[in-house]
Amino acid sequence: MVYSHLGCFCIWGWSLFVLTVTLVNVSGSTSNNNLPIIAFDEGYTQLFGDDNLIIHRDGKSVHLSLNERTGSGFVSHDLYLHGYFSASIKLPSDYTAGVVVAFYMSNGDMFEKNHDEIDFEFLGNIRGKEWRIQTNVYGNGSTNVGREERYNLWFDPSDDFHQYSILWTDSHIIFYVDNVPIREVKRTESMGGDFPSKPMSLYATIWDGSDWATNGGKYRVNYKYSPYVAKFSDLVLHGCSVDPMEQFSKCDNIPNSKSIPTGITPSKRIKMEGIRKKHMTYSYCYDKLRYKSPPSECVINPQEAERLRKFDPVTFGNGRRHHGKRHHRNKASQAQK
Repeated sequence: MVYSHLGCFCIWGWSLFVLTVTLVNVSGSTSNNNLPIIAFDEGYTQLFGDDNLIIHRDGKSVHLSLNERTGSGFVSHDLYLHGYFSASIKLPSDYTAGVVVAFYMSNGDMFEKNHDEIDFEFLGNIRGKEWRIQTNVYGNGSTNVGREERYNLWFDPSDDFHQYSILWTDSHIIFYVDNVPIREVKRTESMGGDFPSKPMSLYATIWDGSDWATNGGKYRVNYKYSPYVAKFSDLVLHGCSVDPMEQFSKCDNIPNSKSIPTGITPSKRIKMEGIRKKHMTYSYCYDKLRYKSPPSECVINPQEAERLRKFDPVTFGNGRRHHGKRHHRNKASQAQK
C-alpha cells in the first residue's frame, strides 16, 4: 500500500476514490482553531434514537439522550480520509454508571471484517466519582489488539463544555482535550494495516454500556436518573471528503490548513507529558496481563511504567493475581481501572 499525506495522491489496495475538499462557509462562526463550525444539517444526519436527538441553538448544538427505551446518535454525511475533527461536549451529571458517550471515527458499516476506528469514549461513574475518558485505535479489523488508554479528567466534564478533537494524518493520530494533546499514535512499519488507513465517517453516540463501562460491569445504568443528556456544539469537520463512486483519488489543498495542527510543539509536548503523568490510569503498552511483551509500536517510558506499576501492580507489575484466584476478562474489561 501507498499512504498519502493531505494534499497528495492516495492509493489503496482495496479501492480507489476521489477525494474532494469539504468547503463549509459559516459566517462569523469559527472554532478555537479558527476552523469553520458547521450547522448540524450541513454535516450530519441522525443515526438512531428518534426524538432522543434534539437540535438546538440555530441548528449548531445537538442534544443526545439515553433513556430506558433507547440511546441516540448521529453520523457525518460524508466519509473522510484524514483531517481535523472536533466537538465541544458537556456530559451528563450525577449518577452516570454504565453510560457511554462516544465521539469517534469508523468505517465499520462498510468494512465489517476489516474496519478502522479512532475513538474517544467517555465512561460514566457512580455518584461522587468522576467520568473517565478512554482513547482507542483500530486498523484493518485489528480488534484482537486493543490499544486503549484511559485517563482521569482534571475537570468536571458535566459542569461545562470542553473541546475534544482528533487529528488524523497518514503518519500519526493525535487526541486533544481543550486543544492540549493527551495522546499521540505514530504509524510504524511494524503496525502494518493496524494503523487506520481507509476513509471513515464521524460518529457521536450515547448508549448503555452497563456490561463493561464502570468497574467491569459492577455498576450498571440506573434509569431512575434518566434521561441522560450529552450536549454537543462547535462541530468541526475539516478534512478531505471521499466520493466512493469515483475511480481516481486526489486530495486538493485544504482551506485554513494553517489552522490545523501538524504535530506537537515542544511546549504542547511538555503539557501532554504532564497530563499523562498525573492523569493516565491505563495504557495497553504496559498491561502484562494482556501482553507478555508490548505490541511492536509501543515506546516504553520507564517513568510511566513505574508509576502504573505502583498504581496497579497486578495489571502493570508481574501480571499475577493474589490469593490464587483466576479471573477471566474480556478485551473491554481488561482496560477497566
